[in-house]
Formats: sequence, structure tokens, C-alpha cells
Amino acid sequence: MAAEYLLSEGNYNVMLCERGVRTFSDFSRNTLDLAVVPAVKKRSHFPSSSIQPRHRQASQGLPLSRAAVAVGADGLLIEVHHQPDKALSDGMQSLLPEEFIALADEMRQIAAVLHRTIN
Repeated sequence: MAAEYLLSEGNYNVMLCERGVRTFSDFSRNTLDLAVVPAVKKRSHFPSSSIQPRHRQASQGLPLSRAAVAVGADGLLIEVHHQPDKALSDGMQSLLPEEFIALADEMRQIAAVLHRTIN
């Protein structure tokens, strides 16, 4: 009910965000459950659901980002940094700008197959 509380106080710019859950596995930072996206869209009155693929390396987040578009996520939070090794936060999972541009193009292609668009 946290999101409803924000609405009740007049903030209508609310987006639900799936960041994954901590598990015993150290392979990834958080285990991302993409099945939650269509479930929340079906059960919630909120217009959007967003994914933040939390991972230990940028290469792990690329397929999760593509999959998030395929299951219907309305937004993604993706770290991008021109020098990830010098980033103050989350450098290991940051994409280089050119990697992000390529990913955005791939996500647009996936969205087009599903008759959706990505800005």
C-alpha cells in the first residue's frame, strides 16, 4: 500500500519498480523476477512497471534488459558511464554510452515485434 499512500498525498507520478530480491546466490547482485511485470500490470491500476536489472557486471544486465522489454516493462533504469571504472557508484554494472545506444536499438526492435514503441 506504499504506492497508494503516495497517491493519497497528491503525488500521481508513481511507478512501480522491480529491482530483484537477494538470494543465497552470489552469481548476481539480485535475482530479477520478470514474471512480476505482467502480473503487476494485470492486478494493478498503475500505468507502468519498471525494471532495474541489478547485476554484478554490465554484460549480465544486457539480456535482462532485452527480456524486460519482451515481458512488457514500461521502463528500465540502466546505469551508463563513460568511464565505469571511475564511477562513484555501480561502475561494474554501468554500460558505456556506445553499448547503451546498441542496447536501445535492440530493445526498439524487440518492442516493434510486440507492436510497442520505445522513446
